Amino acid sequence: MTKSRLSNATVQGLPAATAVPLYDRTGVAPGIVHLGIGAFHRAHQAVYVDDCLAAGETDWGIVGVSLRSADTRDALAPQDGLYTLAVRDSGGESLRVIGSILSLLVAPDNPGAVLAALTDPRTRIVTLTITEKAYLRAVGGGLDAAHPDIVHDLANPQMPKTAHGFLAESLARRRAAGTPPFTVLCCDNLPANGATLHRLLVEFAALRDARLTSDARFARERDASLAQHIADEVAFPSSMVDRIVPATTDTDRTRISGLLGVDDAWPVMTEPFCQWVIEDDFPAGRPSWERFGVTMVGDVGPFEDMKLRLLNGAHSAIAYLGLLSGHATVDRAFADPAIRQFVDRLWAEAIPTLPQDAGLDTTDYTAQLAQRFSNTALAHRTAQIANDGSQKLPQRIVASAIERAEAGLLPEHLTLVIAAWIAACEARGKTLPENHFTDPLDAALAALDSRHLSAEETATAVFDLAGFARDFAERQTLIEAVAAHLERLRQGGPAGAFAALGIQ
Repeated sequence: MTKSRLSNATVQGLPAATAVPLYDRTGVAPGIVHLGIGAFHRAHQAVYVDDCLAAGETDWGIVGVSLRSADTRDALAPQDGLYTLAVRDSGGESLRVIGSILSLLVAPDNPGAVLAALTDPRTRIVTLTITEKAYLRAVGGGLDAAHPDIVHDLANPQMPKTAHGFLAESLARRRAAGTPPFTVLCCDNLPANGATLHRLLVEFAALRDARLTSDARFARERDASLAQHIADEVAFPSSMVDRIVPATTDTDRTRISGLLGVDDAWPVMTEPFCQWVIEDDFPAGRPSWERFGVTMVGDVGPFEDMKLRLLNGAHSAIAYLGLLSGHATVDRAFADPAIRQFVDRLWAEAIPTLPQDAGLDTTDYTAQLAQRFSNTALAHRTAQIANDGSQKLPQRIVASAIERAEAGLLPEHLTLVIAAWIAACEARGKTLPENHFTDPLDAALAALDSRHLSAEETATAVFDLAGFARDFAERQTLIEAVAAHLERLRQGGPAGAFAALGIQ
């Protein structure tokens, strides 16, 4: 007998131990459009919004948008947008059904529907979790104007593919209609993420202005200064987000559906810890997130730096060294005494690069991180974290390494993380499965690997490909340190690299 599906019709009949929305979802209006409706958003921002809806702030429902795949829409649309949040730690698990996502759209299927949602006057905030690579930055940090999707969006402004294209076109339409702009809230792990997206979108809009005003079919006075309008009139507060969200497995789906008594096609697994720090700049209004644990600040920078360099930096280290050591999950890698000792030393190198006058409690923070990394219930795969290293390492590792080197201190442990990423990429198709994790530079990295270069030649080529430390005067010092680590990894694996650092 086929089990019924989680939906508005079945949610109130779930077991009493499962928390469910107690507000009337039919009375909720959309106020937020979210680009990148993946697992992280559903375990993080959507939960805070659900709290606000439950407290009576019913004009902040979410329209979720997938910029690429229809998978999330196909899983959740038959469930009226409902899904289960499973909060797990070594002591147990609690289940909660989240109701804040009102509808789901797939941009490639219907870009017009996405633009309609973005131009709806009720939409006052657009949030994004599209991953670092989707911001389409060139090696120097600016917009990659030659990227095929950017080229497409400039030529086809009314049929966009990218976040930049959708934001620019919807803001142009809102301005033409006399509708105030929405606030753009970036929730990805970019340095100064709001300011970074602001700069990239102004660059895109300037290219669009030039393209449209030179094309008689599209030339309109409103488009001629869209870049200036975005630069001057649209708010881009920065934010810092933190919650570990492993990929959902088929085993998770089966287990959660069994506990509910109805099928849930895409539950989300996460940990108890959750943090969101946001710069409070919302001209069009916002939910009262601070009532539910969100920290509203004037400057998110110090919190962002601490998270990127201590949590995300350690995560990357654990991922690459864990993969090279045969550990499939974070908790198993962190239980490896050598990796555990290495992470402590990594933190010791990174902490002095953080703002010293911002009141950051790094001792308590790293103690919490150690507890989180030890959570045996999450089974957070090292391969999942390993994706997109060329996009993640600049802010997680390279920035700290540069600051250490500028202070006259050799970043021995930070540079090992870079070398471990290179070695893990080289290991794919050999000691690791061929497509165990991916990177935007995979084609170039594979071509490099086929040349069988020395460690120093490889490190130099990779730094050039990824743009690491591009403008740093002592760049060669970092390259030489990475090369020395890479040679040890090639010859003796992680044990050889650890031994050189006095780690057994």
